Amino acid sequence: MKKLSEIRVGKAVVIREFSNNEIFIKLMEMGCIPGEIIKVEQIAPLGDPISISVVGYNLSLRINEAENILVEEVV
Repeated sequence: MKKLSEIRVGKAVVIREFSNNEIFIKLMEMGCIPGEIIKVEQIAPLGDPISISVVGYNLSLRINEAENILVEEVV
């Protein structure tokens, strides 16, 4: 498994788990739940924030938030 912060633009991944329980509830409210497929849409020039596509809308996440999302690439 990789951290979401390590995924490059254009890659689709599946959320597997969260490494930080505090951010878990916040992300679940936004549609980021284990088993959901997300796609990295953009990364800011300085690397923070990143934009992902999840459940039909775009969501911006800080790098420290993305580091707590463990994902696997969709094959």
